Amino acid sequence: MDSTEQIYAQVREHYSSASRTAAPKYGESVAKSFGYSEDELSNIPEDANLGLSCGNPLAITSLKEGETVIDLGSGAGFDIFLASTKIGSSGRAIGVDINDEMLARAEKIKASRGNSVSNVTFIKGNITSVPLPDVTADLIISNCVINLVPYEEKNLVFKEMYRLLKPGGRVAVSDILAKKPLPDQLRKDVAMYVGCIAGAAEVADYQNWFREAGFKDSVITDTQADLNVYLDTNEDGTKKSGDCCGPVAAVSACDGGDEAKKATPSCSSATTDSGDVGRTDLNEFVGSYKIFAVKD
Repeated sequence: MDSTEQIYAQVREHYSSASRTAAPKYGESVAKSFGYSEDELSNIPEDANLGLSCGNPLAITSLKEGETVIDLGSGAGFDIFLASTKIGSSGRAIGVDINDEMLARAEKIKASRGNSVSNVTFIKGNITSVPLPDVTADLIISNCVINLVPYEEKNLVFKEMYRLLKPGGRVAVSDILAKKPLPDQLRKDVAMYVGCIAGAAEVADYQNWFREAGFKDSVITDTQADLNVYLDTNEDGTKKSGDCCGPVAAVSACDGGDEAKKATPSCSSATTDSGDVGRTDLNEFVGSYKIFAVKD
């Protein structure tokens, strides 16, 4: 892969494009495949769901009224708007994102909801250096974002989570992790990096970063969710038919012109030689994991 600065630039470009998409049925289908219920989705503004989830971090632990939750890499606000419904008016739901266009979309959605989301705040910041004071949060969540941080800086995210949490505070993260070392053609592919695949670390890495940050233990579990859902789902939310689906369709799906491809985590506007990658079964190498830890 490229340098750290180039990686961040590619990620910004991809998610700026994703912030301009509008494929609600695609987003709904993806969210349901990762465990979001009809009831949860009905409580989330439709425009906040861009189909970028790889799990449901709020299903990993519970929120109580009055608690403060921080979402690292909040995007258009999908999970933070849902969290806001669980903490009441006395709680705080804080979304942190580095992308200006995502933040603008989130703020627009917030403005359209009025007083019902008065407990929601969005701030600009890199999740490796969050502009919030120590011991702020009862819960920190993140959904398919830590894998986008360059490997050399991923440990900083765990240190920030420990710093931001109150004693007894929890971490609930959904992320894509590598089940085994990734082949070179996959690891070096730009589209697969911004698509949350090529930047995936292994379980042992996450366990080490938790310990180094100060957490005594962590629980990391493969949810067995099918990551092909991103490529197997049409813009209208229906499943693609025939032999066009799954990882084999990666190249054609990303070369298409519909709105959903802009949000598809395996697609990118970056120039890339994805031919070999498109014939790789991604489920063989990576999985959707739920991750939980507590600060003593």
